[in-house]
Amino acid sequence: MCGITGYWARRGDGLDKAAMTTRVLDMADAIGHRGPDGAGAWADPTVGVALGHRRLSIIDLSTNGDQPMVSRSGRFALVYNGEIYNAAEIRSELEAHGLSFRGHSDTEILLEACALWGVAATLPKLIGMFAFALWDGVERRMTLARDRLGIKPLYWGDFDGTLLFGSQPKALFPHPNWRGSIDRDALAAMLRLSCVPSPRSIYKGLEQLAPGTFVTIGQDGARHREVFWSLEAVAATGVSARAAPLSDAEATDRLEALLTDAVERRLISDVPLGAFLSGGVDSSTVVALMGKVAKGSVKTFSIGFDEAGWDESAHAQAVADHLGTDHHALTVSSEDARALIPDLPLWYDEPFADSSQIPTLLVSRLARGEVTVSLSGDGGDELFAGYNRHFLGQRLWSLSERIPSPLRQLAAAGLSAPPPALWNGLAQLLPPGKRPPQPADKVAKVARLLRAETPEALYRDLVGALPSSEVPVVGGGSRAAEDRWYAARAEGVDGFVDRMRLLDALGYLPDDILAKVDRASMAVGLEARVPILDHRVVEFAWSLPEHQLMRAGQGKWLLRQVLYRHVPKALIERPKMGFGVPVGAWLRGPLKDWVEDLLDPVDMTAQGLIDPTPVRVWWADHLSGRRDWRDRLWPILMALAWHRHWRETDAFRGI
Repeated sequence: MCGITGYWARRGDGLDKAAMTTRVLDMADAIGHRGPDGAGAWADPTVGVALGHRRLSIIDLSTNGDQPMVSRSGRFALVYNGEIYNAAEIRSELEAHGLSFRGHSDTEILLEACALWGVAATLPKLIGMFAFALWDGVERRMTLARDRLGIKPLYWGDFDGTLLFGSQPKALFPHPNWRGSIDRDALAAMLRLSCVPSPRSIYKGLEQLAPGTFVTIGQDGARHREVFWSLEAVAATGVSARAAPLSDAEATDRLEALLTDAVERRLISDVPLGAFLSGGVDSSTVVALMGKVAKGSVKTFSIGFDEAGWDESAHAQAVADHLGTDHHALTVSSEDARALIPDLPLWYDEPFADSSQIPTLLVSRLARGEVTVSLSGDGGDELFAGYNRHFLGQRLWSLSERIPSPLRQLAAAGLSAPPPALWNGLAQLLPPGKRPPQPADKVAKVARLLRAETPEALYRDLVGALPSSEVPVVGGGSRAAEDRWYAARAEGVDGFVDRMRLLDALGYLPDDILAKVDRASMAVGLEARVPILDHRVVEFAWSLPEHQLMRAGQGKWLLRQVLYRHVPKALIERPKMGFGVPVGAWLRGPLKDWVEDLLDPVDMTAQGLIDPTPVRVWWADHLSGRRDWRDRLWPILMALAWHRHWRETDAFRGI
């Protein structure tokens, strides 16, 4: 796991090799936390190309694994972030062609595979997570590639004739051609979705390379994009295969075999390795299968909180005890968790507002004290229908289809007409144990959902923090930046749950979940591996009929059957809690002064990004307890904190 960066000044930049090396090393140092074990650079002043790398040593700890790496022929130079889990098999293929190797790093294997077969033929062979840049000195072209699911990040853009790229945006800031101008539509999308949706970034002209894609840039700046793996195509193929489904027993056997192989491959490491364990279905399955194939005791890590209702550490401990892991648990005070908040913009150098970033950072820090690699259970909800919105959305859509649209619109208008105080007052007439929390908020959301005319529109309202019409971005607010989250369709993928899973896996998974884990783990120099997102598991999950995904009111049915072979059901069955923190209560309490400082209307007006007028109303309602606006306020606060952190730096140079 590493950080990569580089540039190609196609018209030249007038620097000699030493100066180019210094420049690209400055770029690499900006993401030095991603690779604390070393730095490297390669430059060719005759063509204006420089590659930079920060190394986190995992495989082949010797200098034979150092990057940037040049092919034996001298034609290609590579910087690469990730792990190739079938590198040994690919190496055998290459050796059959007469190639020999200096070391045993997967970097060298990837490089020589691309040199022999070409990028287009190599990428489908890979099992792993990766983002890389490959320079072809003969054809004078740069190729950028990203793994199938978007596990590893890669940003790139052309700035005044210079191609800039890096694992994170801040790798580009030291280059003099960088121009940082905020994409206000991307900011508006972030306030709704809690993250910036790809392929946009928060900066104009800088994009995220799409998962499963590579792009080749020529000397004239022409770009050729190619998709080597398409989730939409996988979904369509999988759904068509359901005509001959496996029995429950056969499907369970098949999934366990695939997951076991995926886990075993991700145990390849020359450094200590462990796993995150929350005690939920996904992480418990990964840890159970690690115990099945690992040599020696598995190290596991969990975080607990000292606030009632937010602590799952006892569940994790129970699973760890059953599986016999070497478990490391840390109970964190609210003060410790909140102390991270000022540093969030440093690690998430785009605005990011999934509050589970806080416990993810904490558990990554805990794990890094013992290991350098940690397996994670991410991906289970998206693949196997595990989110509450899959159930809620299906029920709502089924109901909506039976009610004519005019009646639904009328009902929505009727629910929206009374003031929130009326709904809150009516709720007080119910017995204490029957009163729903924040009734006005729930009524408002039901009204919004009733207006949805398509499953995608319903999904938009289920995942969005606020309606598009209420986004308070000054000079922005077009939905174009977020529309990719809702526009994906695949032939034959017509069922409501399938459409929701597809949208989740194409948008929410890479842009929120995987970005969160990448930035949190890399902040402390920890490599996170996600076996459930092995592309072979993904392809199998899409072949499953709905009754093997959801049954008896539960999602992830088949994944649970694998887990229950190793862990008693009683240790797992409990309401889904998620991995969050009590942001709403913190905003009213210990974070109140921090909020007031960020929401200062004079400062907000001077920044000119977010209109303070509606925000101050939401803040007053939240502070009084009349409404729970945490989902609206937290993204706004994260955006303002991000801007405050970066506005006096080179991030916004050239505006």
